[in-house]
Amino acid sequence: MVVSAAFPVPLGLRFLRPGEEEVGPAGALLADSVEHLGRRFVDTLVADAVYLQRPFVPRVEQLAWEWVFTVKENQPDLVAEAARLTTRPPDQLTSEPDQDLELGHAPEVYWPVADRAVRVVKAVRTRRKRQVTVRRGPAAKRCHCKAPVSETSTNYYATNLDLGHIPPQFIYALGRSRWRTDAEVFQTLTTDCHLKRPSVHQHRYQALVLLTMLRVLAYLLSLVFYHRQIRSHVRGRAIGFSEFARELGYRFLRLRFDSS
Repeated sequence: MVVSAAFPVPLGLRFLRPGEEEVGPAGALLADSVEHLGRRFVDTLVADAVYLQRPFVPRVEQLAWEWVFTVKENQPDLVAEAARLTTRPPDQLTSEPDQDLELGHAPEVYWPVADRAVRVVKAVRTRRKRQVTVRRGPAAKRCHCKAPVSETSTNYYATNLDLGHIPPQFIYALGRSRWRTDAEVFQTLTTDCHLKRPSVHQHRYQALVLLTMLRVLAYLLSLVFYHRQIRSHVRGRAIGFSEFARELGYRFLRLRFDSS
């Protein structure tokens, strides 16, 4: 799906057979997308760490795409080498009221699994927030107090982009944009659209595929209508997408009852 637009737009999906891993079918899905949609929707492919594999990365580069993948523990040698090469002071430091962000990059990190070098950006983010804690006050009364706490997380992002003219902040923003897939699309489809709820079509493959495609299409059309016709015209507080979808469903339900 496109994650760099005003709202994420699904472009296609592929079903996995029982016991099948997702990386292989994902490569086929990319080829299908190029065949049916062309290359105009993709400039840079962003994906999770599971796709940072030798068979998948060359397939992406055969499509002449640039890529940014998260680096995690499934590539321990690459993580260790990236950590070793980014121990120097950060190349870029930004500070905001609620967080500090340190960014460093290594233009050439050896990736043993693929026997090649990749470019890596290291991001250390320290978030500041106030957390509620329970303390014992006078007369053994409980006191709920807010205390400042800090949380530090370190992430690595591998890419084939030339970092000579691209700031680490750009690669970091690309890598984090993948979270829109989980936070704004998958959670909405599975929680509000009940995509994973068992149905009477569970053991009828063609019917299950058709039902799933209808749900995704309904989600996409509702999403486009919400952003282009609701959010773009509202003057006060805008309702959320889930609230809008529920209201739309209730109105169709009332219309059906009124017509009968």
